Amino acid sequence: MKKPIILAWSGGKDSSFALHQLQQDPTVEVKYLLTTLNAEFKRISMHGVQETLLDAQSESIGIPLLKVWIHEASYEAYETQMEKALLAAKAEGIDTVAFGDIFLEDLRKYREDNLAKVDMKALFPLWKRDTNELSKEFISAKFRTILCCTNDAYMGEETVGSEFTDSFLADLPSNCDPCGENGEFHTFCFDGPIFSFPIAFTLGEKVYKPIVVNPDNDECGTSTKLQTKGFWYQEICPVNQAC
Repeated sequence: MKKPIILAWSGGKDSSFALHQLQQDPTVEVKYLLTTLNAEFKRISMHGVQETLLDAQSESIGIPLLKVWIHEASYEAYETQMEKALLAAKAEGIDTVAFGDIFLEDLRKYREDNLAKVDMKALFPLWKRDTNELSKEFISAKFRTILCCTNDAYMGEETVGSEFTDSFLADLPSNCDPCGENGEFHTFCFDGPIFSFPIAFTLGEKVYKPIVVNPDNDECGTSTKLQTKGFWYQEICPVNQAC
């Protein structure tokens, strides 16, 4: 019998590729896609992608969503709501959550420590993979994704909304990780081997949102020497909805 697990799902390339790897593991079965959403705007946290598109991903993949609604912009609120969701899953016999993280040790420890509070474990199917190889393997596997958010410490308006391709990787600034693991960019995955049908969408306006952070730390708490002033977001709209 396969072990039931949850996958932390952002809707982007890393969680998509993590799911692809897990689906090839005969010992586990992903029962839920766990996603954090902003309750006020009905969008995926940090990525800014609409809930409607998240629902479409879930339908195409064939795995139900476990949505965690965040009403306050604080770690305390996030951890409280996440604990409720995890305990509900644990009551169904699930004790493991998988993540698409690749090499950030502090983030891994943060996840493992929080899961330990509810006596659950973490699984990292992409851990310590070379991000140059991983990004190319993702594209070779026929996944398609676009940049829905860029950190202006690394790139700007001209890049958000671009498709993640070999050409994009070739033009990537030398200070950027190919998988955006340091928070350089976030993505929305709309096609690939995990989907039964591609997610149809149109592109709307690009929006800039300034943010004030410590110059030595980005929004995820990871070390950087660059100054993050804000983020560019690409509005992604379902085809039946005006942008």
